[in-house]
This record gives sequence, C-alpha cells and structure tokens, in this order.
Amino acid sequence: MSTAQHKIGSGYDAHSTADDVLAGIDLSGKLAIVTGGYSGLGLETTRALTKAGARVVVPARRPDTAREALAGIDGVEVDTLDLGDLDSVRAFAERFLTSGRSIDLMIDNAGIMACPETRVGPGWEAQFATNHLGHFALVNRLWPAIAPGGARVVSVSSRAHHFSGMRWDDVHWRQGYDKWEAYGQAKTANVLFAVHLDKLGAGQGVRAFSLHPGGIHTPLQRHIPKEEMIERGWIDEDGTLLNPGSFKTPQQGAATQVWAATSPQLDGMGGVYLEDCDIAEPAVDGETSGVKAWATDPEQAARLWELSAELTGVNAFA
Repeated sequence: MSTAQHKIGSGYDAHSTADDVLAGIDLSGKLAIVTGGYSGLGLETTRALTKAGARVVVPARRPDTAREALAGIDGVEVDTLDLGDLDSVRAFAERFLTSGRSIDLMIDNAGIMACPETRVGPGWEAQFATNHLGHFALVNRLWPAIAPGGARVVSVSSRAHHFSGMRWDDVHWRQGYDKWEAYGQAKTANVLFAVHLDKLGAGQGVRAFSLHPGGIHTPLQRHIPKEEMIERGWIDEDGTLLNPGSFKTPQQGAATQVWAATSPQLDGMGGVYLEDCDIAEPAVDGETSGVKAWATDPEQAARLWELSAELTGVNAFA
C-alpha cells in the first residue's frame, strides 16, 4: 500500500538530533552501510548508529582518510568504494556479499555538489553518475544481502531537487551545463529512485525513503568558490557564517536520515520524501519546502529505473 505524502506528526523537528530520534532504540545485532559515513552528515550518522549498537560498514573513496576520521568509534569497518567507478562498485559489492552478512539499514549518503563540469565512466555527468547511478548500481548489486522483512534503504536527496526535474533529452548535460541544475537533477533522481525501489521491494518487506537533511555547512560545499558563498550570503570575507542559525548542526542534519532508517513510526510505510524528521508535504509553488511533484511521479520513477538499469547494466529485479 502506498504511503501518503503528508506529515504524520512525528514529534520531532528541525532542531532534533540523531541521538534524539534514536533515544530508546536498540540497534544491537543490526548492520548498516553508510556511504560517505566518515565526513559531515555521514560521520554523525555513523557515530549515532554505532552508539545505538549497530555495526556500520563505511565504503569510502578515501579509505585512509575514513579510518582516521572514524578512529575511536567502535563497531565500524571501512572498505574502498568510488561511486563514480562502476568497477569499484562491483568489487565492493562482491567483497561484501562474500562475507555472507545481511544488511538491515542502507543509507546512501555520499555525494558531490555543484562541481565544475566533470565526466566519469563513459562520459557521464559526474553529479548524476556519482549521486544516483553509483548508488543505483550499489543497491542493486547488494540486493541479495538486503534483509527481507524489515530492511530499509535511505536515499539522501536535498531540497535542491527543486532546481530541476529530470532532463530526459540530456541527462548527462552534453549541452549547456549548469552546476546547480545538474545537482538538482541528481537530487530529483535520488527521490525517484526511492519511489520505485519501494514499489519493487515492499512485497519483500524492504522499504525505501528519500529525504532533505537540511542546510548544513559541511565539506559538501568544497566545490563552491568562496566568492560564491559570499555572494549567496552564507559567509563573510573571513569565512565566518553570517547567519549560523539558518544552518543545522551536523548532528541535526543527520537526524532525518537516521529517523528514516530506524524509526518505528515509519513501520509499514515507504516511498515518501522526508524533511525535519517527518514526512514532507507536497511542495507549493513559490515555497522552498516540501517535495516537487516531478520527484514523486511513479511513471518518471519507473522510467528512471529502466534508464539506470540500461546505463549501469545492473537490475536486481529483471
């Protein structure tokens, strides 16, 4: 049964932290995979999940950096994964499947934002390839290990999906590249992925969610020039946040994805977009909150799934 895209009154809000939403939840014996789980929101997600008892596997493009960042956190293991390289995705998945373990929580957290025009693989636009296609291939390759009857897959999107729907005639931005619209398309793809994965997996008890974590100042902004951040009113000439109250802390930013992965309030639900630790409302024209209709359209979700399967050569449901 489909879940209504409307708030459920979770009792949490934009100020809730990952520890807040995990209060009273015991994740002992659970295994989570958190891509990019060693920086920014990912690090706080890993920290909160392990504190609640879960074991967390962190696939990382920079494994040495990841081990350094995660030093002192018990219950974590690091492996190598470059989401922009499908051979790397396949190799990681094969290593994990060989371990014979089951995945209870899959959080597709890693991503790049507003980077200069970059091509990966067979000439794919890097944001679409890394943020969406890499995660699509990863989840499909890991599907035999994703535990039926309770596992959740969480696709970390962004309010930036408002910037662009799918550009079906040019998903790889061969013409007229715009870094922010390309990021928006990739974030729309993250939502559509969860919509269709939930439809495919619900019969096995595997549910999928997407979300906007909130505005957080993290290394995700590394591709944005200082001058642009000043122009946008984020920082001053000294690099100081001009309005720190408008940004969430990393602990608050991690809350919605942790809530999506673990909350009993979402039992029996799936395929919806979340923000501020609740199901989001449909977006209203002129407003920046909520989810755009183009990102939750089941027909577009199915179309993207087929395109992604064709591009990556992977489809666990074929």
